[in-house]
Amino acid sequence: MNNSDKILIVEDEKDTRFILEKLLTKNGYEVVITHNGSEALDVLKTFSPKVIVADWTMPILDGLQLCKILKSNDDTKVIYYIILTARTSLKDRVTGLDVGADDFLIKPIENQELLARIRSGTRIFNLQNELKSIEHSKAIVEMACTIGHQFNNPLSSLMMTINNIEEEIKSKDFNELDDDFKIVSQSIVRIKSLVDDLVHLQNPTTIDYTAENKMIKLK
Repeated sequence: MNNSDKILIVEDEKDTRFILEKLLTKNGYEVVITHNGSEALDVLKTFSPKVIVADWTMPILDGLQLCKILKSNDDTKVIYYIILTARTSLKDRVTGLDVGADDFLIKPIENQELLARIRSGTRIFNLQNELKSIEHSKAIVEMACTIGHQFNNPLSSLMMTINNIEEEIKSKDFNELDDDFKIVSQSIVRIKSLVDDLVHLQNPTTIDYTAENKMIKLK
């Protein structure tokens, strides 16, 4: 466990709040306590937990409603969400899973079981973030391959043509300049078109670039 692991407790029962805070603080977690889902939403604006432990039944905004809100938000959906409940029926558990709860604990809570579930939740949270980082790096590589491949040809044409223009100016052979400037203009148009494609890219697909890498298909 990392000492920076943050846990948000959402619980309206005073005794349960006290027990949870003491248990988790003693085990090295950074803990913030809220009394209901509405308070939790305010806290989450400045506090970023890896795990939320929330009671199902609370005033104002209960644990299930809070879960539904957080799991529908890209910024908070990866937080591991544990619901505390006295409800033991399968139907209730299915209801909780349907709104995105990751785990359930039945009250009264056994301390070691709660700690084990939280350790599991922080591991899953960390793995999800690692996967996001990998996907982000992969997207950057694909974009780099795309730019390198698509821009290489018109840029090469520009460089060769500019060299030709320099030689023709030195030799005062101006008859070929019209063709050279036409190639320059065409290359600039191609580059501008590629830039426009990248700026307005929607729902991108990829194609093979090398055996190891892919590139984004622009058209």
